[in-house]
Amino acid sequence: MSIHSLSVVHPNAKLGAGTTVGPFSYIEDDVEIGEGCEIGPNVTIYAGSRLGKNVKIFPGAVIGGIPQDLKFRGEYTTTVIGEGTTIREYVTVNRGTAAAGTTVVGKHCLLMAYAHVAHDCILGDNIVIANNVNLAGHVELEDYVIIEGQVGVQQFVRIGQHSFIAGGSLVRKSVPPYVRAAREPLSYIGVNRIGLQRRGFTIEQINAIHEIYRILFVKRLNITNAITAIEATVPVSKERDDVVRFISETERTGIIRSFNSLDDAN
Repeated sequence: MSIHSLSVVHPNAKLGAGTTVGPFSYIEDDVEIGEGCEIGPNVTIYAGSRLGKNVKIFPGAVIGGIPQDLKFRGEYTTTVIGEGTTIREYVTVNRGTAAAGTTVVGKHCLLMAYAHVAHDCILGDNIVIANNVNLAGHVELEDYVIIEGQVGVQQFVRIGQHSFIAGGSLVRKSVPPYVRAAREPLSYIGVNRIGLQRRGFTIEQINAIHEIYRILFVKRLNITNAITAIEATVPVSKERDDVVRFISETERTGIIRSFNSLDDAN
C-alpha cells in the first residue's frame, strides 16, 4: 500500500494491499477500498464508500458525495463500486438516500470523464457510460448497457441489458433489453445485433429477439396484446423471458416506442 504524503486519509479508512493513493486526494472515515486499487491525484472519497478490488479512479473524481436531493436528511447511506471498474476524470457518484439506501456501480464498468451517477442508481456489470452522461436519481442500468456521450437519463428510467443508447439522446422512457435506441423522441431503431454478436449470441438467438420486437413494435399491438402474442408464438428462451419480465416490471415510466409508429401517430 502506498499513500502519497500530500494526501489526507482518515486513520479508520480501510485500504487493501497494493492500493496506491496519489497526491492531494482526500479519503474520509468509513471508507473501504479493496486490494490493488489505483486512486489518482485530487480524488475525493466520502464516508460510506465501498470499492472492490482493482478499481481505478482518475483525477478530480468524487465518490460518495451526499445526494443532490432536497428530501435527503443526512441518513446513513452508501456508495458501492464493483471490482475492476474504471472511473475517469471528474466523474461524480452520489451516495443513496433513505429510498434505496445505496448507489451501486457494478463490476468491470467504465465511466468516462464528467459522467454523473445520482443517488439510488443501480448499475449492473460491464457497463460503458461515455463522456458527459448524466443519470438522474433511481435510474437502473442492466448488464452490458452502452450509453454514448452527452446523454441525459430521467429519474426512475430503466435500461435493459445489452442495449445501446445513441449520443445526445434524452432518455425519458425505459428502454427494453437488446435494442438500439436513438432519435428524438428516443425510439427503438433496431436490435443491437453487433453488440450481441460481439458477446457471443448466436444468429438463432438474435433472430428470435428480432421476432420479439417485430411483434412488440412493428405489428402495432398494444403492450398487453403484444406480450400475449410473444408468449404464444416465440419459443421459450432466456431472451424472451428477459424482455417480458422487463416490460412487466416497468410501470412508472413506460417504454420507448418504435420511430415508425411515432410517424404513424403524427
